[in-house]
Amino acid sequence: MRKQKKRKIPLIPLRGLVIFPYMMLHFDVGREISIKALEEAMNNDQMILLTAQKDPKNEDPIEEDIYEYGTVSKIKQMLKLPNEAIRVLVEGVSRAKITKFENSDPYFLVEIEEYPDKEVKELDTELEALTRNLINAFEDYARITNKIPPEAIVSVTTINDPGQLADVVAANIIVKLEDKQLILEQTNIKERLTKLYEIIMKEKEIIEIEKKISVKVKKQLDKMQKEYYLREQLKAIQSELGEKEGTFAEAQEYREAILKLNLTEESFQKVMKEIDRLERLPYASPEVGIIRTYLDWIIELPWNNKSDEKIDINYAKKILDQDHYGLTKVKERILEYLAVRKLKNDLKGPILCLVGPPGVGKTSIAKSIAKALNRNYVRMSLGGVRDEAEIRGHRKTYVGAMPGRIIYSLKQAKTKNPLILLDEIDKLAHDFRGDPASALLEVLDAEQNYAFRDHYLEIPFDLSEVLFITTANTLETIPRPLLDRLEVIEITGYTEEEKLQIALKYLLPKQIEANGLTKNQIRYEQEAIRDIINYYTKESGVRNLEREIARLCRRVAKEILEENKKQVRITKNNLEKYLGIKKYRHDEALNEDRVGIATGLAWTPYGGETLAVEVLTMPGNGKLELTGQLGDVMKESAKAAISYIRAKATQLGINENFYKELDIHIHVPEGAIPKDGPSAGVTMVTAMVSALTQKPVRHDIAMTGEITLRGKVLPIGGVKEKVLAAKRIGIENVILPQENKKDLAELEDYIKKSMNFILVSSIDEVIKSAIRD
Repeated sequence: MRKQKKRKIPLIPLRGLVIFPYMMLHFDVGREISIKALEEAMNNDQMILLTAQKDPKNEDPIEEDIYEYGTVSKIKQMLKLPNEAIRVLVEGVSRAKITKFENSDPYFLVEIEEYPDKEVKELDTELEALTRNLINAFEDYARITNKIPPEAIVSVTTINDPGQLADVVAANIIVKLEDKQLILEQTNIKERLTKLYEIIMKEKEIIEIEKKISVKVKKQLDKMQKEYYLREQLKAIQSELGEKEGTFAEAQEYREAILKLNLTEESFQKVMKEIDRLERLPYASPEVGIIRTYLDWIIELPWNNKSDEKIDINYAKKILDQDHYGLTKVKERILEYLAVRKLKNDLKGPILCLVGPPGVGKTSIAKSIAKALNRNYVRMSLGGVRDEAEIRGHRKTYVGAMPGRIIYSLKQAKTKNPLILLDEIDKLAHDFRGDPASALLEVLDAEQNYAFRDHYLEIPFDLSEVLFITTANTLETIPRPLLDRLEVIEITGYTEEEKLQIALKYLLPKQIEANGLTKNQIRYEQEAIRDIINYYTKESGVRNLEREIARLCRRVAKEILEENKKQVRITKNNLEKYLGIKKYRHDEALNEDRVGIATGLAWTPYGGETLAVEVLTMPGNGKLELTGQLGDVMKESAKAAISYIRAKATQLGINENFYKELDIHIHVPEGAIPKDGPSAGVTMVTAMVSALTQKPVRHDIAMTGEITLRGKVLPIGGVKEKVLAAKRIGIENVILPQENKKDLAELEDYIKKSMNFILVSSIDEVIKSAIRD
């Protein structure tokens, strides 16, 4: 590239245009400064420098707004237009660089250095390769775009000069002003060819992507137009057949409803597939009803609906105290649970399991928790459920298929974060239809239930925000893997005093109102209510107590209307008039010490009971007779007791050959009631030692405890209920195993103050305390 001498020349700044050498171009000149530059050029040699502006929008450019490289061009033709602008035809001659701005008023006059291309007589190998690549790339570009005229393609392929070739190609294909300027500034021919080739290849790639996008969009539009046309045809056909708008209109409604649910991509695609199937089916097809039911279930589920949970410990405490009397430890544990949830702010905690006898308030406690948390409450009874599909649902291929109870409960709740009570979880069964307890494992596992799949829905539903609480009467029948996911809170039976307070504060006001009475129409003594508890009910809870109170209120209502009374008074003496004769009797303590009779304590689902164990010896050959419907464990306790007595006969002052010479008969009264358990062991030993030594057992003492062959007394359960049973019949001295000392802490203070507890660790201590010398 050769450099000429410097020269001065007028300049016209172009907006959005770049002129290359060898290029002929028309453009309009309208700015005053540019017209004066044009006139100056025409007065001299008709040569002018054309340089692009950096910002095409700038009306009054200054030196810094103009690129320093431009093209020296010859003015070929000028034509004045009606709007005082001038149309000019110019031909590019050579590149030039502005070295100095001489002046900018009344026109730009600049000093330049020209860079005319040196004539190349013979191409070297590199230049030849660059030229061929550029021509091939240009032809490909022209074929892809279909925008370059055939004569331009022919003219390019006939150019032998590589510099001219680069400029002509650049003038025909480059779109961006910056790219054009970049090529113009390449005074070295090889660098110009290389840069231009890179730009063409990039442009080719962009055009190919544009074409792909265009084809894809066109196909989509064609498909939409086709679908629209076919749907319109379908509408017309269905209208002619009298099917109104048939499944098509239904499908459209379903689509609109599904779009509002914000389902995951997987779930959305699955549901949309079902809607497409619905749309294609004939209106009378039996499949239509199945798909319609499925889609209705999807729409009615609370995918996004949530209730605003509020965890206020003080408010929760107030609600629990308001709804339930007593149960101090249970309430304390529930408040602890809620406090942790408040601080942790997630549900990945234990699933509470409220365990206790019927009627103690397990279900109502769960309802109170829901109320305290401002969550919707749903109770799901599991009693007798033996089909896994009850939990997970049936696949919709089955006739009459439905979702499982979990999904059904969520539909009932209408929110995705309700409190669901799984009631009677210990009553689950299993058979050839599967194991529902195993199906619950996923439901109750916080690590898995965020994507619970019901067999009917076949799409995941998030259960992680559901608060599950379970109830059971016993833990024995709950499978171990399921029990492992639960945190057990034991609810013991109510004491007589607690039942009395519950009756006075909750049950009586409720039943008086329920039976149309007022407080003034019925008056009652506390002793009368206490008699209802003791002689008309036999339970750990208060369910039957409420029934008896309801029966009492109905009888009072009838009497008020029949006899026109203003008020009825219920006393201990007239109670039988309203409730009939007493249904139950309570054992009474023996009024004197007896030989061979000891008072034991037993636990039943209805609370504690006293148990008289009677032993009689008679001449014989060592036969052991057990009566009173005793279970295997009690029979084994009797045999263990005899073995212990035989081993200790000398120390106890008993004939060593008693087991050969005497028959022993052990009887536990109320033979119609089955009895079992190890806790009667110490009672049996005491009664047998008394009968064999002919020493009486203290009538003012009751006992419980399991025995071993070595004479140890082992701990037992149900301490509270057993102590209350002793207190009820007036016995104040109770023998308990030493290891049950910790259970005494659960007893109310008024019970502990009125009772004397004798803690023992061996049978010797029992005999010493219970048998008089």
